[in-house]
Amino acid sequence: MEMREGKVKCLSTAGFHHMAYVEWGDPANPKVLVCVHGLTRCARDFDFLAQALAADYRVVCPDVVGRGRSDWLRNKLLYALPQYCADMTTLLARLNVETVHWVGTSMGGLIGMALASQPESPVTRLVLNDVGPVIAAVSLARIGDYLGNAPRFDGIEQAEAFVRFVSATFGNFSDAQWRHLTLHVTRTAADGKVEFAYDPGIAQPFREMQAASDGKDVEMWPLYDAIACPTLLLRGATSDLLTHEAALQMSQRGPRAKLVEVPGVGHAPMLMDVAQVMPVRDFLLA
Repeated sequence: MEMREGKVKCLSTAGFHHMAYVEWGDPANPKVLVCVHGLTRCARDFDFLAQALAADYRVVCPDVVGRGRSDWLRNKLLYALPQYCADMTTLLARLNVETVHWVGTSMGGLIGMALASQPESPVTRLVLNDVGPVIAAVSLARIGDYLGNAPRFDGIEQAEAFVRFVSATFGNFSDAQWRHLTLHVTRTAADGKVEFAYDPGIAQPFREMQAASDGKDVEMWPLYDAIACPTLLLRGATSDLLTHEAALQMSQRGPRAKLVEVPGVGHAPMLMDVAQVMPVRDFLLA
């Protein structure tokens, strides 16, 4: 299955920027699935899921601005949901579709929640991957420890060792899968060092949110309760970002998400093996 690359020009209050994306499947297929990654990750996290669903969908996976092949924002405080939602709306206009299905991991799920909660939303089926309207304070602290402070490496092997360490909660992967998860979130700098392909500036608004939360969980229940479309919630059974209690609440209010807990995984299931892909596929194609 061949992957295609594209870019779309988006607008912020600081000027224009490009958002890169990859897509799989028939470009004429009116059924579109948008897959959006986590905070420091990239579009290529969804390669396996996209290939599994490309016969049924045109699968589009953007690099959220500031990550991957997308531009960096001039004003770092704009790295937040309003800008991300505006960029995704521009992407949907480029795709020329009225409705989409959505898979969002962590930050990508928050973007999906924000869009799905709006009146006349284009999101008609939503998969939230290990994220919800309650973000646990302990996970904010863990993410804050490394965000924007990523070291530089002498080679891809060192980078992979670091990714394996900070992403241990993703679960168990083959060597080839770990290399895939490393290659696409790093790049080689002009001096030959390997560095992460995200703007360290994304840490600025994150730290402001962390400070505003004053050590407490961040809650966004009104956003979740406004969602009307069918919703699937995947939760890593040992996730520190989405607690079991919050996930249960999500199954009982708002869109009453169908809850599937993934054993042996924390934050977040990476949808790279058949056992994780199948519940997503079954839900989307139901």
